[in-house]
Amino acid sequence: MSGFDRRSFLKASMGAAALGAISACAQARNSSMGLTTKAKGQSVMGLVVPKMDEVRVGLIGVGERGTGYISHFSNIEGARITAICDTDPLTIERAKGILAKLGRTDVAFYGQNKESYLELLARPDVDIVVIATPWDWHHPMAKAAMLAGKHAFVEVPMALTVEHLWDLVNTAEATQRNCMMMENVNYGREELMVLNMVRQGLFGELLHAEAAYIHELRWQMKEIERKTGSWRTYMHTRYNGNIYPTHGLGPVSQYMNINRGDRFDYLTSASSPALGRAAYAKREFPADHERNSLKYIHGDINTSLIKTVKGRTIMVQHDTTTPRPYSRHNLIQGTNGVFAGFPNRIALEQGGSGSYHDWDYDMDKWFKQYDHPLWTRMGQEAEKNGGHGGMDFLMCWRMIYCLRNAEPLDQDVYDGAAWSAVLPLSVASVADRSNSKDFPDFTRGAWQTGKPLGIVR
Repeated sequence: MSGFDRRSFLKASMGAAALGAISACAQARNSSMGLTTKAKGQSVMGLVVPKMDEVRVGLIGVGERGTGYISHFSNIEGARITAICDTDPLTIERAKGILAKLGRTDVAFYGQNKESYLELLARPDVDIVVIATPWDWHHPMAKAAMLAGKHAFVEVPMALTVEHLWDLVNTAEATQRNCMMMENVNYGREELMVLNMVRQGLFGELLHAEAAYIHELRWQMKEIERKTGSWRTYMHTRYNGNIYPTHGLGPVSQYMNINRGDRFDYLTSASSPALGRAAYAKREFPADHERNSLKYIHGDINTSLIKTVKGRTIMVQHDTTTPRPYSRHNLIQGTNGVFAGFPNRIALEQGGSGSYHDWDYDMDKWFKQYDHPLWTRMGQEAEKNGGHGGMDFLMCWRMIYCLRNAEPLDQDVYDGAAWSAVLPLSVASVADRSNSKDFPDFTRGAWQTGKPLGIVR
């Protein structure tokens, strides 16, 4: 080598070594923060499983949320409930009564102890498992279902920690089984219409979205022995952040093609003081009641701001404590205009009705032009079968349809993980003076080539 070449070679080698060290440090940092894990299987983005002529359903948890699934799956062609598990005897008796009215006496029941769900998972006549239990059980039950060869359908949120979310992603990839978080709001008529509007470019290039779960639920604190408040009340003593982000976030994420061309980059979060729950307990319970001894730390109102890799922004709010009307916001802003929900309204620079300085509240003409084909086909059936205006039934129908026709599900494990990650990341940000927290890339880069959710027909 000439002197110049040697110097160039050494300089380049040193540079490469430095870059390698930086990369190794970055990988170590990301690994320690739960931002990356080593893949244990193939990606399940767009997973298609063999066609099922009949989908045999096992239900774990048929209480306040899960009881609706008994009727829904009993009224969907090609679906058959074969087993149910719940540890509450009263809930089991109610489920048996519902099935008896439907003429079903051949369903197996489990629930002697907290591990009885494993007996249900061992059954060969269960293809999918629907999990509607308290949140702490979502991760272990979904993981066990996939390891047993079943497809897991989990109520929201999918898991409570980044570590557990990664575990579900890794298990889905290793087993090649679906793990779908059942975000029912994605199947609401308005949300489906807005998705159709976005896909047709009505709002121009997307810039910003707003999502929320604003739902006064203090009354659940009076549910002591059973029902949702018997366990959900304690979430306000364990976490200070956004503990329930996905109802508003799911639809706007689909509008923005999150995990399918863009992804969440980082989040910052702030909480108001936690005053409402303690005040309610003092007013509604005796002074020596257990509800008055709890330390409520969850801020009454949490506001989180997400930045995407493409630079777009999403505001996500949570409030189940203050006295105010229900709202999920459901706002999507683009370069040509905006749609906002609660109440539904629209303003466009081009193609709208009148000036974009004024809201157009007349939705009939917009539904007539942009109603989603899925709602056009199944809307009446969904409304007849009910469940939050039909969205619950339509979600279940669509799950069964995809499995029976060998089509990928509308939501996958990466969606559930990203949307659910707002909970632990917001808690970490609030505790750290609202400093930003990075989102893991649960897709391991596959978001860059992921196919956006189409307008299914």
